[in-house]
Amino acid sequence: MAEFKSKIKTIEWENTYTKMVDQTKFPDKFEYVNITTGQQMYDAIKTMIVRGAPAIGIAGADGVVLYAQELAKQDLTFEKFKEELIKKSDYLVTSRPTAVNLYWAVEKQKEIIKDCKSNKEDLIKKLCENAKKLELEDIEINKKIGDNGATVVPKGAAILTHCNAGALATVGYGTALGVVRSAYANDPTIHVFADETRPRQQGARITTLELVMDGIPVTLITDGMCSYFMKKGMIDMVVVGADRIAANGDAANKIGTYTVAIAAKYHNIPFYVAAPLSTIDTSIKSGDEIVIEERNHEEVTVINGKRICPEGVNIINPGFDVTPHELITGIITEKGIARPDYKKSIAELFE
Repeated sequence: MAEFKSKIKTIEWENTYTKMVDQTKFPDKFEYVNITTGQQMYDAIKTMIVRGAPAIGIAGADGVVLYAQELAKQDLTFEKFKEELIKKSDYLVTSRPTAVNLYWAVEKQKEIIKDCKSNKEDLIKKLCENAKKLELEDIEINKKIGDNGATVVPKGAAILTHCNAGALATVGYGTALGVVRSAYANDPTIHVFADETRPRQQGARITTLELVMDGIPVTLITDGMCSYFMKKGMIDMVVVGADRIAANGDAANKIGTYTVAIAAKYHNIPFYVAAPLSTIDTSIKSGDEIVIEERNHEEVTVINGKRICPEGVNIINPGFDVTPHELITGIITEKGIARPDYKKSIAELFE
């Protein structure tokens, strides 16, 4: 299979700090910001300077290192140092509650903290090495997801995606857009329809930017247009990412994904979720157990600094919804594509 070379690297550990793309500046600017403290990392995750479940996971791993570097400057015994670092790590996870990758990566770091018996310097070195390892693994995992997903993409397919599950939601390459990139490497006749993705317009601001940068044909549509194009036979398949997948295959993704899945089911269009195994939370039985983040109301009421509705109107702004497994054709992972019965096929991925 041909390999697609994406130009984008979202997040990278640079010796003592993290360098990441500031995704709040899109589409006006493409610039990097340096994150040098644990609190800065918490804020970067919370305010979506860095976003996308896999990228948030790597940010979490880096954040633990940053907190460790800060605590090492204090006059603490080694055991007290570890105790405080565990507390900071647990605090970091509260920045975004829905995406399980953040919890997963921080737990990987906490295991190292608990197991280390030597000294502060050695522990920081081990945490740094593990953060870098997870970063490098993410790109390879995404390429495997892309290659596995490309096997189900018809020639010349029109692929609809919702939100951004691309290089900018990961360290690089992407999950849903990883499938697009791998398919495009072998078939440059495929093209993408990108939902705008209200209220933060990740599809409009980020997905289209990625695809234009990489020269992959993309058409932007608003969230409410997907069924119109499906009815006209202009959409061949849907591929989205995920922030948490339950043991039964229910998948949480950006708000509006559930609506797309319903429309796809009605029009007999395959609906795929692309995500690494780290996004699958086998500790929860169904999507009913997934905590849905409630976002700032101004994301809905204000666009480009201008209020679009009257003062006093009630606002509800869930950041995610859960697509039931019955609507999902397959879950594309680095170890293959899980299909119904998901309880069985997901369990087999972890064997």
